[in-house]
Amino acid sequence: MQLRGRVALVTGAGRRVGRAIAVGVGAEGARVAVHYNGSAAGAQETAQDIARAGGEARVFQADLSEGDAAARLVDDVAAAFAGLDVLVNSAAVMQRTPVGTVSVAAWDAMFALNLRAPFFAAQAAAAHMGERGGAIVNIADLAAFETWPGYVPHGISKAGVVQMTRALAHALAPAVRVNAVAPGAVMLPDDWDASAAERLASTTPLRRLGAPSDVVDAVLYLLHADYVTGETIVVDGGRHVRR
Repeated sequence: MQLRGRVALVTGAGRRVGRAIAVGVGAEGARVAVHYNGSAAGAQETAQDIARAGGEARVFQADLSEGDAAARLVDDVAAAFAGLDVLVNSAAVMQRTPVGTVSVAAWDAMFALNLRAPFFAAQAAAAHMGERGGAIVNIADLAAFETWPGYVPHGISKAGVVQMTRALAHALAPAVRVNAVAPGAVMLPDDWDASAAERLASTTPLRRLGAPSDVVDAVLYLLHADYVTGETIVVDGGRHVRR
């Protein structure tokens, strides 16, 4: 798929990796719907970066953890742009919740945003893409393939994203392709310190941390690769193959 002139919705595009993805898609000439929940200023900056890169952007606010908010967002974007060709499900939350401390409320909030919202956004997007087709990329996580004791619910939710990707790829073929990217240490949580970063780099086969641009490159590849569906690309510097 060539992105110039296409309509793309990127969720969670007000900050961090989602912002980088939205700018990367816009730089290829897409018309980008920049979604945010609480990062209004960041979303406006994302839209400005897209405009400077030669794309077009509009900003949309929605709390995707609420009921049918994901489907409503997709419908609003499709109405505003008179169509939808690309969906990137990037909005997510990563919270440290060791076993023994997990509450029902924390579990439900995490799964509502990390897994339920991407599914219903994808379902709504596919209806708008119709027979002309389109592409969906879900942002999973290395935690889907590893066991992180402090982040068990997060890992389960992201493993669900990987399975959802495979299932939707089958269900929505041949019109809509569905793939995923599972980043590793490309952007650490805000509360991690330099020693944690050094420890991660030293235990990564490529001996360095990644960058948001590494995720953007993988997303763009999947959007362009018209004969690839149902795949999850792990972007982690080789951490998933280390001993």
